[in-house]
Amino acid sequence: MIHQPHVTLGYRSTRLSLWIWMGISAFFLGACNTHASKSGNEQPRQAADLYKNYCITCHGMHMERFASIDRQALFAMPQDKMETTIRDGVVAEGMPGFAEVLTGEETRALAQYILTDIKASAANYEFRPGFGPLIKTDALSFHIDTVASGLSIPWGMAWLPNGDLLVTERSGELFRFRAGKLVAVIENVPAVYAKGQGGLLDIKLHPNYQENGWIYLAYSAPANNNAEGGHTAIMRAHLHNDQLIDQERIFKAQPDTPSGVHFGCRMAFDANGYLFFSIGERGRNENAQDLSNHSGKIHRLYDDGSIPMDNPFVNTDGAQQSIWSYGHRNPQGLAFHPQTGDLWATEHGPKGGDELNLIQRGANYGWPVITYGINYNGTIITPDTAKAGMEQPIIYWTPSIAPCGMAFANADRYPEWANNIFSGSLSFRYVVRSQLNGNQVEKHEIMIREAGRVRVIETGPDGYLYIGVENPGVIFRLIPAEE
Repeated sequence: MIHQPHVTLGYRSTRLSLWIWMGISAFFLGACNTHASKSGNEQPRQAADLYKNYCITCHGMHMERFASIDRQALFAMPQDKMETTIRDGVVAEGMPGFAEVLTGEETRALAQYILTDIKASAANYEFRPGFGPLIKTDALSFHIDTVASGLSIPWGMAWLPNGDLLVTERSGELFRFRAGKLVAVIENVPAVYAKGQGGLLDIKLHPNYQENGWIYLAYSAPANNNAEGGHTAIMRAHLHNDQLIDQERIFKAQPDTPSGVHFGCRMAFDANGYLFFSIGERGRNENAQDLSNHSGKIHRLYDDGSIPMDNPFVNTDGAQQSIWSYGHRNPQGLAFHPQTGDLWATEHGPKGGDELNLIQRGANYGWPVITYGINYNGTIITPDTAKAGMEQPIIYWTPSIAPCGMAFANADRYPEWANNIFSGSLSFRYVVRSQLNGNQVEKHEIMIREAGRVRVIETGPDGYLYIGVENPGVIFRLIPAEE
């Protein structure tokens, strides 16, 4: 059965009080009775309810988060090891422990349920059911054209002037496709700290690529001097004979950490050639409000990595001068509006509270002081959803859709979608269209259900929307029906 979750959108123009929001969260997330009684006075909750309550948002109804080989390893895990994983968590992978909210009996029941019922459902589930010849949506009908396949986790896309498509794989490979065929694996790609969510991330060509030939890569770089951990970095290089040459690392975030979560990183050039990019708070909430580190921020640099002297915190003692905005959790969508030039971002919340934000110079977006989300184990992060001096999201999603990748639709190619925002959902495996009226979302449409975990969305040089999904990794584009 296809899982079609209900999603509640919150709008900053009609704010919900906390108690109303908690009621909605309880309804959609099954968050009622979040805390199990350790005294044994309450009946243990059913394993199916526990899975829906604590696991689906991140892992999916059928463990869609994992590649086929990883699912097989997961389902082969001994019962006692599965119980330990649930109880203690996997901190480096961003999974909390649930010892505080699950009894021992509930932990055993949930582990058994994953290793039996979920294993069985995954074996019978068609993870990529395919698409019909025509997909109809509210404003436009289109068909799907597959342009690249044979990938695993495609993270970024960029097009060379001759039309060749460069695709980054999170594992650390850079592929070159021509007319739908793999023609080269690019050599001399920088070494990545490939742990958890880290690896080779975004890719962008310089706006004046034809003149200067610079290609920009974002990646999780290992710590210096063989120290443990790593952090997000950006390098630029030239492409010659399918090799990266003249490499220059223009940015390396600090401090390094062994955590495997929340690296960011999306890049976008504005009309003046400034490079903007996002970095997550690396699993440490306090980083996002601390201007002395790079984590949990959106940054702005010149194309050579130097600091623009009109950045908002250049003259703030102790602040990182590259910071453009802060108070972010993990932004993995970043794009400029093609008409207004405004910078927009999508951001992962915790359990609930994913955000679509309009990014302003020097603004504080609140994490973790304010949020519409709660912890993965159901506990409260903060009672506050608003505070003076902190920005509200344009919209927020509850439950979390896990937004990743975003692009504005080209007005000439898709007049019916002109300048609409398209965002990917990792959790629910669909694409979200957000129709703007000024700086507000007036309509929201879920489309291309069961596409796969959507990792990247870009507008290609031909004006089409290109969408990259993972496990198995495929890139397709949307062709209007009248074409």
